[in-house]
Amino acid sequence: MIGTTESRALPILLNSALPKTDEQRRFMTWVKICGITNLEDALVAVEAGADAVGFVFYEKSPRKVSKNIAREIVSALTSRIERIGVFVDGENALLHETAKDVGLSGLQVHVGPQSADNLTVSPLPPKLNQYLVLPVRRLLNEDFSFDSFAISARNEKTSECATALLLDSGTTDQPGGTGKVFDWKAAIPIAGCISDAGWRLVVAGGLTPENVGEAMGILHPWGVDVSSGVEAKPGKKDPDKVRAFVKAVRDTDKANSRN
Repeated sequence: MIGTTESRALPILLNSALPKTDEQRRFMTWVKICGITNLEDALVAVEAGADAVGFVFYEKSPRKVSKNIAREIVSALTSRIERIGVFVDGENALLHETAKDVGLSGLQVHVGPQSADNLTVSPLPPKLNQYLVLPVRRLLNEDFSFDSFAISARNEKTSECATALLLDSGTTDQPGGTGKVFDWKAAIPIAGCISDAGWRLVVAGGLTPENVGEAMGILHPWGVDVSSGVEAKPGKKDPDKVRAFVKAVRDTDKANSRN
């Protein structure tokens, strides 16, 4: 779940209208299937009822896809589904260029450790949704100033300029796609801070059809993001797992709507 650039600048894109309104999305958690490398997997995600698919442009990822292949896949998809490019800290110009060339509807940017406690705003075109990924393990680390993150997250300009904040279990060496869960209960204060600041919360990191309901019950996210948890091998999805993951999310939504 990731992309590339050499710059350490942290871009946060201008917010835009989501594919579905909040009223339409009532009781429905946003679901993204990430690490798509072929059309077959993308169509399985669409058929299963996912809201978004993700294309990784990070050179070191085993799920890295070229712009040409991503463009071919995107051209075959319905406009209903979000097409999100996944990157690691990048320059606005490069992200915009890739989005335009491929036909992306949104960008997901993994924040480097040096940037996690100081969210800044660097606007890009308003037609692109932005998903900003935070390294939750660093947020939980004792040497990290949670207060500084809280202040930054509550910054009025910042909170108006992204579609959602995404908590993932990435590390410096592997920004995403680790297949490992983080401590959901320990992250409750972080989730609360994000919610209080007016952000939408997306949870990622080690999610599977078996555990996504538990994560939703603890952190109450607006959305969930999965990659390795629905794979047969890195870069190739297991159709049954993809369907089971989306079903698990929808079953949890239905159960929550009755409470």
